[in-house]
Amino acid sequence: MKNIRLFSILILFLLAITVVSAQEDTKEIKGSVIQNLTPSKLIAKGQYDIKWFNNLYTQTESTFSDGTEPRETFFTSTIEGYTGVSDSKRVNVGLILEFKSNVVADRDALDVFKFDGERGTARSGFTSFAPSVKFVPFKKVTNFSIQSSVFIPLVDNEVEEGVFLDQKGYTWQNRFFYDYTFPGDSFQLFTELNSELNVGNEDESFANNSLNLTPGVFFSYFPSSKFTVLVLVQHSKRIDLGNDFEQDFTAVGGGAKYQVTDAVNLEALYTNFVRGNSTGLGETFNLGVRAVF
Repeated sequence: MKNIRLFSILILFLLAITVVSAQEDTKEIKGSVIQNLTPSKLIAKGQYDIKWFNNLYTQTESTFSDGTEPRETFFTSTIEGYTGVSDSKRVNVGLILEFKSNVVADRDALDVFKFDGERGTARSGFTSFAPSVKFVPFKKVTNFSIQSSVFIPLVDNEVEEGVFLDQKGYTWQNRFFYDYTFPGDSFQLFTELNSELNVGNEDESFANNSLNLTPGVFFSYFPSSKFTVLVLVQHSKRIDLGNDFEQDFTAVGGGAKYQVTDAVNLEALYTNFVRGNSTGLGETFNLGVRAVF
């Protein structure tokens, strides 16, 4: 419960700073952030980019058995903060913090928000943090960028009493972003390739000594500069580098983003795992808030 209280205080503190700062200084961003400042674009020196993203994955099916299974639900709350450190908008540095709450044994999906730690059915806590850098490798291609992060685990045990919390191992994550806005500014294509190299003792994590590759395509339509709807498709493939475990899945979905103020925007996404191997076949519900100031 101490971790939960600390997490709640941290969230309220960051949101307070975000709202106050956004009200004081929004001059750096022209027009809509959701349209002009995709993950491919970097912020300027002295600016800040803070995002709080929440993902709830729940499943009653998997490729490990036929028919329905007892429900399992995994909630991840992520805070990312970046600041610009170059006059040319080519380098941003930041930090990522992850908190997880998982419930199993057919408990209700919303029980992840009880944080009760019930023995054999629930676990929660801060699970990792990551120093991170974003950079534009080619000066003349400002809509292509790379985000490189090293995730450092905070969990003692990946599984306790049958309940999985998070990977126990170091992860070197590299995300490659590219976007293209079509003439007229009503349609936008965003692509991402996420690579995760997992290293560590094979006995401590199912993912250690593997490489995970996840390409994704997002197509957005802007009825106005402050609102967009989008569809997406993602495919993920885990490649065995010595741990004798491979998996893959494909997910499709959609969502919307809305620019609340010049600095703050909200997003909601839904995805469904339509196929896979050695994986669950569930669905995700996602909510996020982002502020750039």
